[in-house]
Amino acid sequence: MALSSAATPTQKGTYMDWQKGERSQNVEVDSGGGGGPRFGGGRGLGIGGIVILAILGMVFFKDPTALLSQVDQGGGQVAAPSGQPAQVDPQQKDFVSAVLGSTEKTWGDLFAANGRQYVQPKLVLFNGGVNTACGAASTAVGPFYCPGDQRVYLDLAFFQELQDRFHASGDFARAYVIAHEVGHHVQNLLGVFDRAEQARRQGARMEGADGLSVRQELQADCFAGVWANHSQERLHWLQAGDIESALNAASKIGDDTLQQQARGRVMPDSFTHGTSAQRVKWFRAGFDSGNVSSCNTFAGEP
Repeated sequence: MALSSAATPTQKGTYMDWQKGERSQNVEVDSGGGGGPRFGGGRGLGIGGIVILAILGMVFFKDPTALLSQVDQGGGQVAAPSGQPAQVDPQQKDFVSAVLGSTEKTWGDLFAANGRQYVQPKLVLFNGGVNTACGAASTAVGPFYCPGDQRVYLDLAFFQELQDRFHASGDFARAYVIAHEVGHHVQNLLGVFDRAEQARRQGARMEGADGLSVRQELQADCFAGVWANHSQERLHWLQAGDIESALNAASKIGDDTLQQQARGRVMPDSFTHGTSAQRVKWFRAGFDSGNVSSCNTFAGEP
């Protein structure tokens, strides 16, 4: 494809040397009022945007586009923000800022090399619930990207869940989660969301092992790999085991793995993010090549 109460980050020398990262000025802490209107006001999530809808088991096997509208429909599963400012550990915020800053540098350079300008997204840290241009969301949604306001939303408690429940620890595993969401922002800038929505309207299937949702999520994984390649080349901040920690995280959040754990069986027709093997494959494709053209998950088998 052409370019057109969370765990504290580990100390320096244990995993990735994230202190080397450029600090972003685009990390915001939710004030309690949220990042946008509670219902509507944006384009909506479309088919992408949410990395791990199934992780907490509350929304497993649901259409990803339906979750943020459930409160409006009386479902009661998406909590509104409490009105209290998010409590964020300064070191956690510094870690997120370093990772986000490195994505800004990577994608800024790649876009510029192709004669385009990279519009940096905001990243909002919240506790419990948050308002967005895509609707109200709770911690149960997991990290997600809202194209309506071009913001990534992250409750840092997710990092604790990633470590405790899915045994995916390490700074680079956390960095991968952020980079995946930024990958959705890159897709938004490249028009992938719009083209996928047009295909949906023309009858293309969204869910399922061969659906557009899976292909879009896998491309975001590949974009995360591209970022990892370029950031390592520039900063030399990864150490032994870091790539493995990201691949381990990717393998723990595949649709097949999550479904097997939740229901004891795999249901390919309900896939939204891809299998564990696919997520590892596409992150590795991006990392090994460092080339956006290696991330065309919409051609051939995903």
